[in-house]
Amino acid sequence: MYEVEVKLRADHDDVRARLRELDADHVASVEQVDTYYDAPHRDFAETDEALRLRRETDTETGETTTKVTYKGPLVDSESKTRQEFETGVADDEAMGGVFDGLGFEPAAVVEKERDFYAVDGYTVTLDHVSGLGEFAEVEREVEESELDEAREGAFAVLRDLGLDPDEQIRTSYLGLLLAENAPQ
Repeated sequence: MYEVEVKLRADHDDVRARLRELDADHVASVEQVDTYYDAPHRDFAETDEALRLRRETDTETGETTTKVTYKGPLVDSESKTRQEFETGVADDEAMGGVFDGLGFEPAAVVEKERDFYAVDGYTVTLDHVSGLGEFAEVEREVEESELDEAREGAFAVLRDLGLDPDEQIRTSYLGLLLAENAPQ
């Protein structure tokens, strides 16, 4: 499965107003703490891959879940499309121990507050990322044969939200945070 994603900086008040006009469905609000890991056998920064342990708390119910995700390298130059594999984890501390035992080391932590909306078969996410500010993402999971159509659809949703796809950011939140905190 591939995740087609387009992300850009956006004022949440403006985007929420457009979401209301589009009759978008609010799906959920969550807080996420993402721990990214470095691999002992290759440099994920060079290969454009990521290994992440995500702890997510539903802000309404207080329920917490954890998932481990592998993200492959970007597959095109027009979006943040990449192959992604994700599965639930019953015990996040044990999973951290597995990574540690295999030589994977925590590289950075990304903390986000997220609001999810459904629009025309896409997920629109309004993110407030600690240390970075406000962003909007439009994404959809598809098979490889649907990548071009899904990317164009994501661009159309952005335009419907009053946003310009040409302003997209292809760098991950992790990459943005690392660049923000890099020595000058």
